[in-house]
Amino acid sequence: MPAYETVLYDVQDNVARITLNRPDRRNAMNPELNHEMFAALQWAQEDPQVRALLITGAGKGFCSGADLTIFQERPSADLVYDNVVNGLGPVMTTIVNMPKPVIAAVNGVAAGAGAALALACDLRVMAHDASLLMAFTNIGLVPDAGTSWFLARQIGFSRAFEFTAAGDSIPAGQCLELGLANKVVPAADLMDISLALAFKMAGRPTLAVGMAKQALRFAQMNDLQSTIETEAHMQQKAYQSADFVEGVTAFMQKRRPEFKGQ
Repeated sequence: MPAYETVLYDVQDNVARITLNRPDRRNAMNPELNHEMFAALQWAQEDPQVRALLITGAGKGFCSGADLTIFQERPSADLVYDNVVNGLGPVMTTIVNMPKPVIAAVNGVAAGAGAALALACDLRVMAHDASLLMAFTNIGLVPDAGTSWFLARQIGFSRAFEFTAAGDSIPAGQCLELGLANKVVPAADLMDISLALAFKMAGRPTLAVGMAKQALRFAQMNDLQSTIETEAHMQQKAYQSADFVEGVTAFMQKRRPEFKGQ
């Protein structure tokens, strides 16, 4: 297992926990963190022992977004573009395309690209005092790292535009009402409850869960007929899996299935 400087990585009971580890900067994303986050995600994706992922932040905040200290030296606009496309982009697309469930345990504020990171995950558990903040327009910038893609698809254009244009935070309770959070829990219980959810997901038939995730993503952007065809191709693969055999056998024997993720 590789060692990282800006992220912590550990595996427990088939769950990989990736912790952004720049607490002095509220886990702001700089080039090193982007690179190591991408590497950790790839490692988890390729590790057959990992069947679910949990992403969280060290200290008092999930992620404050891109590290604004880079703007003190006024980097060129081309460098800003490169950081979004080649630094932040691979992190977000890897999470979205990950053939395993990814859960965000959101502690404190997830702002800017940090909000995108949380929204890229499949499930979000938020501490009661956590929030999402569309901070971009507060400093004269526009949403990046896929924030507009995630937000508009989850809550619709008008609400997404309202939060983005106003630059207001969305507290955890409102996130739950809008469907941006799956659970809101006491801050002291955030990690225990998030891990319990991750362990539950890790115990599911990983191949089928991963393909179901991709089918839902596909369905968001394609018509009914092509979605049905895509589902049928995925069903062919799932039908040949060991977990399908175990699932049917357990059903017939009236017992709880013991899925192996294969």
